[in-house]
Amino acid sequence: MQITKRNAELRVDDSLMRLYIASPKPAGRYPGIVFYSDIYQLGGAITRLADRLAGYGYVVAAPEIFHRLEPVGTVIEPDDLGRMRGNDAARRTAIAAYDADARAVIDFLKQESTVIPDQIGAMGFCIGGHLAFRAAFQPEIKAAACCYPTGIHSGKLGKGIADTLQRMSDVKGEVLMVFGTLDPHVPEAGRQAIVQALINHSVAHALLVCEADHTFMRDDGYRFDPAAADVAWAEITAFFKQIFG
Repeated sequence: MQITKRNAELRVDDSLMRLYIASPKPAGRYPGIVFYSDIYQLGGAITRLADRLAGYGYVVAAPEIFHRLEPVGTVIEPDDLGRMRGNDAARRTAIAAYDADARAVIDFLKQESTVIPDQIGAMGFCIGGHLAFRAAFQPEIKAAACCYPTGIHSGKLGKGIADTLQRMSDVKGEVLMVFGTLDPHVPEAGRQAIVQALINHSVAHALLVCEADHTFMRDDGYRFDPAAADVAWAEITAFFKQIFG
């Protein structure tokens, strides 16, 4: 399916947030997806992932997650200095601010004429996988695909300790957790803690574990694994299709 691309703006807590929006080109109404980047924000590797999902028939809205700290349009380079900069921005952002952003993007999608307002999901990578999971605390989120989500097991997200494990019963939709066995940021013990919490809180979930490293779906880095990424995409698109039809 061909897609269109555009930028939109939101104001959240009087801060300008850029949304990158990829949508199916054919006229119609589609499910909407809140789409979260990793710590490097909306560079080409992430927008290509958003574009790919849109091509399956979704209106994808990707916010700049550090809009309170970085000028609009900022793309952080995925190198050593960028890693420091992105991790510092993540550390300095309040957890409540991330949650407020999720609420704002959900409300934006519900008001879009091309979105079916009762079919909203979330997807994200790395820190964005954690944010996609927290977006599912909102009642509108029917499905969340969380790719190698960092910090869920440890509470690391922003200022303070995230209560994500403790709040899992707030999730009323379904979640897909995508992990890599070689991922040092979500080791085996962390994966087990997340899965056990999902079970304990009776969260409907599916699990995909690939023999891959962290951020293996990002196509511009040394950890990119095309075969594992294809497996993940097949699982993710089937998951969303099952929920949204």
